[in-house]
Amino acid sequence: MRIGLSYFYSKLFFVTMTFLVVMISYGQSNTTIIHPKSYIAHQTNEHIVIDGSPSENSWEKAKSTDLFVDIEGSKIPKYKTSVKMLWDEEHVYFFAEMEEPHVWGNLKQRDTIIYYNNDFEIFIDPDNDTHNYYEFEVNALNTLWDLFITKPYREGAPIINDWNANGFQSAVQVYGTLNNPNDIDKGWSIEIAIPFKVFKTSYYHKNVPKNQFWRVNFSRVNWDFELQNNTYHRKKDSKGKFEPEYNWVWSPIGVINMHRPEDWGYVYFSSKKVGEHDEFIIPDDERIKQFLYQLYRKQKGYYKKNRRWATAFEELSLDDFEIEGNKIMYTLENHQTGWNITVISPFTKQLFVIKEDGKIIQKQN
Repeated sequence: MRIGLSYFYSKLFFVTMTFLVVMISYGQSNTTIIHPKSYIAHQTNEHIVIDGSPSENSWEKAKSTDLFVDIEGSKIPKYKTSVKMLWDEEHVYFFAEMEEPHVWGNLKQRDTIIYYNNDFEIFIDPDNDTHNYYEFEVNALNTLWDLFITKPYREGAPIINDWNANGFQSAVQVYGTLNNPNDIDKGWSIEIAIPFKVFKTSYYHKNVPKNQFWRVNFSRVNWDFELQNNTYHRKKDSKGKFEPEYNWVWSPIGVINMHRPEDWGYVYFSSKKVGEHDEFIIPDDERIKQFLYQLYRKQKGYYKKNRRWATAFEELSLDDFEIEGNKIMYTLENHQTGWNITVISPFTKQLFVIKEDGKIIQKQN
């Protein structure tokens, strides 16, 4: 499942429950902890020609991501996939290489469901709040499906299919013969440039993320195929249903669901030139946010079972929570339309609030 207006934090009226405070333990939670990967994208002054080939010197110097793994993180894919990134003052650039012995595709119309072909996908959440994020899917025919998703599907987000990433450029190179089942291919690559203005939230928004990070992930959907009249098609089982696709990703999610932005990787946009050394350490506050999402999922599970939200942390079967000896104090506030869970970071004194729709608000305390 793929597709999906954001709700801004407002003062809460009609508070119906008292605040409840509890200590919650990070190390003793039964919920699987996701450890997102990170990547440093370096700045380039070189003109990047979008032709599907990494011919520029900057691409030669740029490091590749780790090879993709299965989305659940437990299997090694049949074929290798890796990505490189660069950026300048106007664009963010991607170059992906995909090993594939049979390169095929038949979807040629923009904004069709591209993952019904083998494809390459980019997911981007610039402000790291899991709402208002972007998805781009491209197949070997260089057909694009671009999506603006107001909030994850788990929140019943509407499908917005008429949004366009103006200025998006992409080009594909096939190392073999496209749609020819009579030979064995090496694979295909795709080069992409997306203007930063695509991600602006207002006319005056200066959103070039110099020395900042975005939440990003990459996915590759791959299907087993069968031939009909010497033409590639997704393979069906004995009952005539399509066999499930493979989901290979850069930063594993732990479940078969790409639409968990809180579990995507981190891309740091370094101002150092490509080839220069730089380091990026995921901020401590991100661990607090990860645990808030565990609480969010527990609340969702409790509601599904009991048809009401929990009003005390004890109902969610939680233990004490601490990070590096810092005990974290949480409050749970129920109100007429849902709940808020609030915590003050012991590292930065930032106030974090997660709402019933999974949106995180970050404020100075």
